[in-house]
Amino acid sequence: MSEQRKHFPEFYVTAAQPCPYLAGRLERKLFTHLTPDKQPALVDNLLRGGFRRSQNIAYMPYCEGCHACVSVRVVVDEFRASGSMRRVASDNIDISAHRVPAQPTSEQFSLFRRYIDARHADGGMADMSALDYALMVEESVIETAITEYRIKPAEMALSSDPHRWPLAAAALCDRLSDGISMVYSFYEPTEARRGLGTYMILETIEYARSLGLPYVYLGYWIEGSRKMNYKTRFLPQERLGPNGWERV
Repeated sequence: MSEQRKHFPEFYVTAAQPCPYLAGRLERKLFTHLTPDKQPALVDNLLRGGFRRSQNIAYMPYCEGCHACVSVRVVVDEFRASGSMRRVASDNIDISAHRVPAQPTSEQFSLFRRYIDARHADGGMADMSALDYALMVEESVIETAITEYRIKPAEMALSSDPHRWPLAAAALCDRLSDGISMVYSFYEPTEARRGLGTYMILETIEYARSLGLPYVYLGYWIEGSRKMNYKTRFLPQERLGPNGWERV
């Protein structure tokens, strides 16, 4: 095998299976393996060009006759939170964000399981074990971190160590050359009133702003899927179409 071919990605297509988002449709994915020998710039280009990462696999929809899945990214410098978003930020004034290495913990996994069991018990992650979770977190060939969102105790004297504060939410994120890609996030289902899903995106946008990064990648928006409607609220944003990234 030539050195050039060794570093060039080989692509594969999955077999068709029922779409988890749109009833009555079939989905297929185009994917490639992200191995350590791949050039970092190549991996970065894939993830900035519409591919998503799951462990050491980059994938994108490859469905015949359907183009409902659209990559979206928030334009950080121009983003301004709406009134409802500002209320979410106010409701979470007692939350403290901490970036930690992409290393799984039993505390994270317990929160992950509560979230999955309460929100996605019939989804593809329903049977994930502690080992599966560890692989999701650890297997990455690019710069990856977890943001832990912890609730500050009302009485600070209860604990001066932030890492001992209750874990309310967590977000696994990749650092790209032009932004932050939110790979997967989860939160305490009993704290639904806080709007933690929205809060994590807001906080990540502000973090990207502090780093001078222009975009936060939110994955795929799927027209017709109520589960994905929340992504349309973060404006202005760009969506990836046949002619490249187009502003909404």
